[in-house]
Parts: sequence; C-alpha cells; structure tokens
Amino acid sequence: CRPTVQKQVCDDIGRRLTVLGDAWAQGKLSAPVRKRMGLLVRELQQQHWDAADEIHRSLMVDHVNEVSQWLVGVKRLIAETRSLPAAESAAATDGSAKDGPGQEDP
Repeated sequence: CRPTVQKQVCDDIGRRLTVLGDAWAQGKLSAPVRKRMGLLVRELQQQHWDAADEIHRSLMVDHVNEVSQWLVGVKRLIAETRSLPAAESAAATDGSAKDGPGQEDP
C-alpha cells in the first residue's frame, strides 16, 4: 500500500511490524498469539478484512500486554489495505506476506 499511503504512516506501520518480527524471531510470542497471527495473515491474503479485523480485536482483548507495542501497526495495515482498490490490494497481499509469521504451523 506504499504508493497510496503517506510516508509517515508507512514508516510507523513498518516500525511496528519490525517489533512484531523481532519478537517472533526471538521466541517472545506465546503460542496462542503466534497461532492467531498466522490466522490473521491468511485472512489478509484472502482479503477477508472483517475476519482479520476480528482476529486483531481478539488479540488486543486477550493478550494486550504481549501485543500492545505492535498490534496498532497491524490494525493500521488492515485499514490501509482494505481501502486500496481491489487490484492493488490483491497485489499487496499476494506473495510478500507469505514469507512472514503465517508459515509456522499452529
């Protein structure tokens, strides 16, 4: 979504996703959080925005201390990707997210 979103917003999302990636790589995320993030990635890849947003909300409610530093970035990413035209959002969710947290089996 970089071409259509302000640089400051993209940078903020990127910083927060880096925190998520670091926590994931260092094994600092609990199994339930990793599992839900895997589900959230799949919903984003399939452009199921409402389902992704629901998973986001459940993470914030059930695991606020664990996710508060980076989940705001995930929420913003969902919102920005949802607002893209269909062709752009398909390109944004195809491929790049497949290398992320969704690859781990729950």
